[in-house]
Amino acid sequence: MSTPAALFYPAIRWDAQRGFESQHAAIDEALELGVGGFIIFGGPSEQVVSLTERIHAGSVRPLLIGADLERGAGQQFLGATPLPPLAAVASLDSIDDIRRAASLTAREARSLGVNWVYAPDCDLDIEPDNPIIGTRSFGGDPERVARYATAWIEGCQGEKALACAKHFPGHGRTTTDSHAELPRVDASASELRSTDLIPFRAAIAAGVASVMSAHVQFPALDSSGAPGTLSSKILRDLLRDELGFRGLVVTDALIMEGVLGGGESEAVVRALEAGCDCLLYPNELANSVLAVERAIESGRLDQERIQGALERREHWAGWAKMNAAPSSAKDDSAWAKQLAERTVHSIGSAEPELSSSALVLIVDDDIGGPYPSPSRDPFLETLRERGVRVLTDENEPGANGAPAIIALYADIRAWKGRPGYSEKSIKRVAELVEAHKANGVTAVLFSHPRLAPSLGLEVPMLCAWGGEAVMQRAAARVLAGSIKR
Repeated sequence: MSTPAALFYPAIRWDAQRGFESQHAAIDEALELGVGGFIIFGGPSEQVVSLTERIHAGSVRPLLIGADLERGAGQQFLGATPLPPLAAVASLDSIDDIRRAASLTAREARSLGVNWVYAPDCDLDIEPDNPIIGTRSFGGDPERVARYATAWIEGCQGEKALACAKHFPGHGRTTTDSHAELPRVDASASELRSTDLIPFRAAIAAGVASVMSAHVQFPALDSSGAPGTLSSKILRDLLRDELGFRGLVVTDALIMEGVLGGGESEAVVRALEAGCDCLLYPNELANSVLAVERAIESGRLDQERIQGALERREHWAGWAKMNAAPSSAKDDSAWAKQLAERTVHSIGSAEPELSSSALVLIVDDDIGGPYPSPSRDPFLETLRERGVRVLTDENEPGANGAPAIIALYADIRAWKGRPGYSEKSIKRVAELVEAHKANGVTAVLFSHPRLAPSLGLEVPMLCAWGGEAVMQRAAARVLAGSIKR
């Protein structure tokens, strides 16, 4: 018999020094409470396999083990295949590429013991000042995003992993980050229904297993000011009754400020009242489970409603267990590298003109925040592997006279609070261009291409969409291919 604890999904984060071992006690305590699963962040693939085998073996019920894998299983797990951001893949305008990317993601996830993929992002990229969506979205056209979301869901669930459409009813219009505060969207109900909801309607029609709520206010849908995660008008009246969704409703992470106005224990009870089935990333698991149990005992939470949530969880956990074996192994690594290279493109008509030596100058707009940004070494290493003599110091012998590559990193990152380049970064890029223009300068933008005009540059520019290793390597291969030897 499931208990209310089965509605909770605490996080497990890999530690570079201690691996997963430092969390074994907390994992065992969570399993003893009867949680419904976990969300995993990071780790080498072989350690993830050992972890998930241990977790599944230690549970009396089928578990849902999830991960944020919008950019492929390699987004989280070392040794798995990383993929470009969804916006980059969408730029190729290929349903087959999107479906194949999703299939690869799910197949590798299943091989690691992960059966729930928190993707695709169904938000519309319609607000340039949005600090948290950007390249995570398939784009701004509702019908196009709907087609791509459908293909992604079909590819993922065809490999027997649950997909998750997020963040309902849409995070694309926000100008603040729900990790740090509660955003507000003032669009009318008719505008939301005719645009933002279109990809979610398509996801539901495609049979998506789960929908993730947004920690965002939508006064036109709920005048109380409750964020989507805590709104019965949004989750029950709109998502369940109007749109007919019958799968799992999962909260966005419960460590985010957008939902924690009354503390975690109150948030989990309100989320269940509103219509959520799965409570993702609690930080105070025991206290929050107790709060739910007391709310059931007092009658605040309807027993029938909680039983329905538990039954939906059991259904999808059983579906995942029944389909436990992934399809036959298929090596898509070469295709994934080619996919990344195909998304790298020039901005404007000027093409890079490089020689076999290059002075690489890094301007990093992603430094700071609670989690470190990816290493910038893959870009340099791949250039060297392709025969480029890489110089990284303007005072290094040979630097004077070598063409310059300015690598500008400005990704979408939680808690960063803005989508564009800082004034400091813009100024630094301008200084470097001025200092090295006599020898030739190429800028490589590891960011959304729409940010390019803010730099005011008249040099060849290459768009590589994001700063993760897969895009660094792809950009380096494309650059090396343009070198005149």
